[in-house]
Amino acid sequence: MTLLEMSVQYADSAALIRARIRELRAEERQQEDPEAARGLRRRIDELTPLLRECRELAVLTARYYDRSY
Repeated sequence: MTLLEMSVQYADSAALIRARIRELRAEERQQEDPEAARGLRRRIDELTPLLRECRELAVLTARYYDRSY
């Protein structure tokens, strides 16, 4: 597998994580139980660094061999 192929996979993973975070935020807004809302917020907080890492790795692997990068 090439770095460019890995970049596409990281970008796809980031898109999936971003979609899941949106779903969790919508569910959190509708949640009436404070404990359940707190659990959803905790899950969002856990997914956020993963999203950032996937985005960064997508860029890094796509541009790894660019001299200017």
